[in-house]
Amino acid sequence: MRPEGEASMAFNTVKTAARGIGAILAALGVAGLAMTAAAQDPAVQRQPDPQRQYLAANATKPGVKTTPSGLQFRILKDAAVGAKSPESTDIVLVHWEGRLIDGTVFDICYQRGELISFFPLDRVISGWTEGVGLMRVGETRELVIPSELAYGTRGVPGTIPPNATLVFKVELLDITDPANIPPR
Repeated sequence: MRPEGEASMAFNTVKTAARGIGAILAALGVAGLAMTAAAQDPAVQRQPDPQRQYLAANATKPGVKTTPSGLQFRILKDAAVGAKSPESTDIVLVHWEGRLIDGTVFDICYQRGELISFFPLDRVISGWTEGVGLMRVGETRELVIPSELAYGTRGVPGTIPPNATLVFKVELLDITDPANIPPR
């Protein structure tokens, strides 16, 4: 056998062993190591990431702007001239709907008829802090938040899967003083 053939056979043997190790680790519940082993498989590496595909396609839609962090937004309803924008430490009142890229709604305050307040804005996911911070009172926007600006690899068990891109419709109703917020 020629040296090139031996090297190719050795590579295929190692690749097959890596797949087998990944399956064993997954069966034993060692998910992180199993994912690392799977990531070494060229077939896994070639699979398109639907989250990245969604972000790339969304970025080409009319009116969509992308910030340096990767946050995408589109103004659905503009605010009045001179309307205020919140600072990251402000408390805001909003209506919102949150969904996954497949359209699954994971929360919607409109249906519950409640205002949501954040104490202060900088204590929520960074995509919200940035996105709502760019808004003005009275404005409604669609925010598309990549997973690294949302819940990342941990997700929210039972609600938001790991590495999920989130799509929010947010209406900024007011920037308020904590004393004006009704008790929950």
